[in-house]
Amino acid sequence: MKIVLLFCIGLSFSSYAQKEKSKNYRKFDDKLLHFGFMLGGNTADFTAYQKLNTFELYGLKSLENKSAAGGQVGIVTTLKVGTPVVRLRFIPTLSFQERILQYTFVNPDTTSSVDIFNEERVNSTNLDFPLMWQFRTIRHNNFASYVLLGGQYSLDLQSQEDASQDFIDPFIKIKRHDFQAQLGLGVEFFAPYFKFGMEVKYSHGLINSFIQDNTPSSDPVQKLYNKVWWFSIIFEG
Repeated sequence: MKIVLLFCIGLSFSSYAQKEKSKNYRKFDDKLLHFGFMLGGNTADFTAYQKLNTFELYGLKSLENKSAAGGQVGIVTTLKVGTPVVRLRFIPTLSFQERILQYTFVNPDTTSSVDIFNEERVNSTNLDFPLMWQFRTIRHNNFASYVLLGGQYSLDLQSQEDASQDFIDPFIKIKRHDFQAQLGLGVEFFAPYFKFGMEVKYSHGLINSFIQDNTPSSDPVQKLYNKVWWFSIIFEG
């Protein structure tokens, strides 16, 4: 019983100390605009839809999409909307992404039981323009958390949308322009002169990015939608 009592007293003192902890950067929430920068990594992938009867039409046994790692860097602008817990955030970003499509075809050589394996890597260098609503909790000492909801426009600087197809070594074409919905969450820590945050976001394309140009790699595919997991650290002043 004495141990429990001592524990409760210690917990009370700990809670009191936590409540009375001095706050860093007290004037942060008073500012209308904040600027900073973002660094992070991503894993990009496709939501892939293949045509019906691809085995009968093209001898395709399987089509798998796999994610690959990338990175991003951006400039942060945050606008307070009436209250510190609601903000509008804009982060123009340069991102590098890669997605992988793996094909398994039946070998046309009937004397061989070995399937034909093919892999297509789709690389993108994007200018991303995400506009997000940020809904933050009330700041507790030097900590807060938040959720994000919004969307982004992406311009693929590496898109081969208008390039001539190489039918000897064909490649997958995707559209230069894309629109994506985004959802995320994060945590923030207040230092004496800046705020440090960590967040994770998920984005999914709203339009079909695939361009059909009737190559062996594109024939079995019906639609491709971009999807990305973003992991970022953010500094704001």
